[in-house]
Amino acid sequence: MILDEAVSADKDLPADEGRRVTAILREELARRRISRQYLADHAGISISTLEKALSGRRAYTLATLIRLEAAIGVPLRAAQPAPAPAPSAASVASAIGLAPGDLGYYSRPSVAPLEGSYVTLRPSFSGKGSIFAYRTLIAWDEHASHLVFRESDRSDAAFTQEGVVSVPNQSGYVYLVTNKHGQFRLITVSRPTIDGEMHGVLASLIAGRGAQLTPVATPIVLVPAARFKEPAFGRVSPGDAMHGAYAEYLRRTIEEPFALFIS
Repeated sequence: MILDEAVSADKDLPADEGRRVTAILREELARRRISRQYLADHAGISISTLEKALSGRRAYTLATLIRLEAAIGVPLRAAQPAPAPAPSAASVASAIGLAPGDLGYYSRPSVAPLEGSYVTLRPSFSGKGSIFAYRTLIAWDEHASHLVFRESDRSDAAFTQEGVVSVPNQSGYVYLVTNKHGQFRLITVSRPTIDGEMHGVLASLIAGRGAQLTPVATPIVLVPAARFKEPAFGRVSPGDAMHGAYAEYLRRTIEEPFALFIS
């Protein structure tokens, strides 16, 4: 390492850099009305070395520049560009086709079975025995390098959600996460069954009187949309054509059980 520093200190500056240094030195000598001999003496270099450098007959070395800078009090070395920041773990993961670490470092092929359109079912928050149904699309976001989800066909369109999908290996579950201004909604579901269903729990907030919000947890199931010829969306009440089939999916969520609800 000491040898490297010594070699670097004796290295000649490129010609264009030398011309830039000479211009600065000539300007400072004239502005301060000091002699070349005075500068050489205070820099601890010979007048011959300084004269040859100023005339272009000899290149400046790093060691000479450091001495001249100390004597004249003016930076002579060109500013070095700041080193490029180290790539973040997320950008490295994205570059090699993986989701970020906080979503599980999954690859697209490993989560390809999750991509698709689902009919999402949960108990309705209004209407006893009714089921609320809407569509959820899970797809790969090429730019962000992870799965995202988007809801549609909700009768309460103002509450339509979208977010990211986390698939960690450790738990074996799939998490659909919405984070809007620090307010979270979380769906935790199982990996797809042999029929492609994902059963689990929704943790969210329901609107009460006025601006009041109340935490709620309820069973939820995502069923591949292809399983239904004409799925019904919105509030599906007892007696409606699709209510029986929808209720059977939610019954499985609780009774098999894919989720436990402890009172």
